[in-house]
Amino acid sequence: MPTPLLALVSPPLLTAADVRDIERQWQASHPDVSMMERAGAAAADLAGSLADESGEPVLVLAGPGNNGGDALVVARRLTEQGSRVIVVSRADAARLPPDAARAREAWRESGGAILADIPPAQRFSLVVDGLFGVGLTRDVTGEDARLIARVNDWDCPRLALDIPSGLDSDSGRIRGCALRADQTLTFLGLKPGLLTADGPDFAGAVLLDTLGVDTAGLATTAGFGLTQSENRHRLPARAHNSHKGQFGHVGIMGGTAGMVGACLIAGRAALQLGAGSVTLGMLDERVVADFGEPRLMFAVPENLLVAPLSVLAVGPGLGQSPRAHALLETALAAPCPLVLDADALNLLAGDADLASQAARRSHPTLLTPHPGEAARLLGISGMAVQADRIECARSLCAQYRAHVALKGAGTVIAHPGGRYAINTSGGPWLAQAGSGDRLTGMLAALLGQGMAAGDALEAAVWRHGSDTHHAVMPSAMI
Repeated sequence: MPTPLLALVSPPLLTAADVRDIERQWQASHPDVSMMERAGAAAADLAGSLADESGEPVLVLAGPGNNGGDALVVARRLTEQGSRVIVVSRADAARLPPDAARAREAWRESGGAILADIPPAQRFSLVVDGLFGVGLTRDVTGEDARLIARVNDWDCPRLALDIPSGLDSDSGRIRGCALRADQTLTFLGLKPGLLTADGPDFAGAVLLDTLGVDTAGLATTAGFGLTQSENRHRLPARAHNSHKGQFGHVGIMGGTAGMVGACLIAGRAALQLGAGSVTLGMLDERVVADFGEPRLMFAVPENLLVAPLSVLAVGPGLGQSPRAHALLETALAAPCPLVLDADALNLLAGDADLASQAARRSHPTLLTPHPGEAARLLGISGMAVQADRIECARSLCAQYRAHVALKGAGTVIAHPGGRYAINTSGGPWLAQAGSGDRLTGMLAALLGQGMAAGDALEAAVWRHGSDTHHAVMPSAMI
């Protein structure tokens, strides 16, 4: 039975290599059971509920691999259920994998036809996309690209099998072009590419069917989907007999002239998420009070760096002046968790000595770059970061011995040791000034209240997306 993405709890993320290993191991121990038949049957049951009420046939696009075999099983099953089905496939029958070849033969034996192209002027009640699956390693071009472009222009529902054709299952980048699905039924386990980069825009609503396969004992995966807040992401209930000193003193440094708002946003967010007290080390020392949030305290930045702090966040509105550079250099020696964002990251990227100092810290370090900042830290282009967000986040994690949140569509959270998560909350409404500053403040608040660094980063990212959705998303977009 398919399970919606957000009903899953920390589901493992399977790369294409993981999927191949699982299929090989499981099939070896279950030689008489066809995983392709299971996948096709599950997809056919879903497809029957998705087709519109126009009475038009279902279009099934079948490619040259096992994904195409799944699609042919769907076609046969839908026909058995009484649906009219048109199958389009340009695959060479002589070069199909064995299971896909058997699925093609079964479709033929049932009386099904295979067309080389979509009939002109024909309308459809549903499109089932089985052109390319997780094994795609090239850009989609030529006639396949033309088919995808044509289908994307229609207003009927589109169901992708395993992953939308043209979407890289490991990274979420588009290989040439990609089919834009309304729903994706993915098999065995979630694929990283469904959750990050272009995945969320092209996969639509994601459902998982494990096909009755227990993948836990067949593959060891490093990644998981951050779909819900777990117990480890929650702070313990506060005792009635408590005081502010028990909930952390957060320091936030930044706010140079013209960018004081960034520091104020971070400070307010830290208080809102329960920090016991928050002191801002504002570089623009003309700002000595926040009349919108008078609980915020202010200090000369150099004085803040010698104050007893539970956590220090550096970067919101910091600028890149010599003074900012000197403050960051001192901050890197702080004997507490350190959150680095915005210009603190840009300063690290421009100074190898600072970067080396950051990597040698003995206390937890947390980096929250957007793709541009990550590109500067890694010395590559922003396009290269977006082409493989997971690998870039993990590279930054290893380089700085830090917990890293690479922000963007499907924020990637990488932890020392190789484990990573892809966040599923939030959306395009977060793309506005001050959003990252709010995340910095929220993260600092959780760290200040004693949450472990990795858990705090996951909790802050997930809650940032979830809370901001309800707080600022325009009603017309809901």
